[in-house]
Amino acid sequence: MPIRGPRIWPTQGKVQDVTNTKPTVPALGGEQSLNRYLSEIKKFPVLTGEQEYMLAKRYAEHEDPEAAAQLVTSHLRLVAKIAMGYRGYGLPVSDLISEGNVGLMQGVKKFEPDRGFRLATYAMWWIKASIQEFILRSWSLVKMGTTAAQKKLFFNLRRMKKNLEAYEDSDLHPEDVAKIATDLGVPEQEVINMNRRMMMGGDASLNVSMRADEEGSGQWQDWLTDDRPLQDETVADAEEKQVRHDMLVEAMDVLNDREKHILTERRLTDDPQTLEELSQVYDVSRERIRQIEVRAFEKIQKAMQRILEDRMSPALA
Repeated sequence: MPIRGPRIWPTQGKVQDVTNTKPTVPALGGEQSLNRYLSEIKKFPVLTGEQEYMLAKRYAEHEDPEAAAQLVTSHLRLVAKIAMGYRGYGLPVSDLISEGNVGLMQGVKKFEPDRGFRLATYAMWWIKASIQEFILRSWSLVKMGTTAAQKKLFFNLRRMKKNLEAYEDSDLHPEDVAKIATDLGVPEQEVINMNRRMMMGGDASLNVSMRADEEGSGQWQDWLTDDRPLQDETVADAEEKQVRHDMLVEAMDVLNDREKHILTERRLTDDPQTLEELSQVYDVSRERIRQIEVRAFEKIQKAMQRILEDRMSPALA
């Protein structure tokens, strides 16, 4: 199956951000323009939570294209970072970024700001899905009738080979094949076939100059100096965890002291107690402890759902 040419997105033109400056997004049409693209997208500011919410509401309620453009451009760096994580599949990085941008736009279109989470958390799934689908199409795996297990093998084989220090450009050792097949739950022959197929694709060296005809133009690895999460990801993850923690603390009020203690010891600690240990504490059977745990968990679920609905109600009014 032929690999599609790069999708030119976003097109050249000016996009207004939340400030008065108007940085431009260069066309992403090939490897030579990638350096400029990565430099230009850094000029778009990271939105605050309030700015992001208001823009998302404008787009959701009025389909305001300017609001959508600001949401997209502020997350282009997130797309580039995610795309770099898939650079080992022998495909142009510019194509991976273009496909990731398509996923970002889909995420912006379907984003619901009133759910209380940041766009980066939601859009990340769409970005990764779009890139992975493009890689699978490019490697002609779909044509073979790709199963979920084969996809899992495809996207994990390199990592597992690295962990096993299996760097040879040849067939894997039998013990390595058995280890990978067991861990991923696939037949050993599929591991062998996938490894051979991926070796045929080849990996591009990160030591290659970005512009072969220019000395001192820099290498691709120069763009991979920082593996820490982007500010968008860090803020989004922290906010999501805090929201969930606050909801859980509030929901625990519906439980009595015994239910709180049992649920905490069974599900909310790093070293949970057994049914037997708790049955001795309360002088009841293990089955009775299990029943209390299940009932308490159901109460918590209903309470958290009610709390979520209450928090969303003012925004929807």
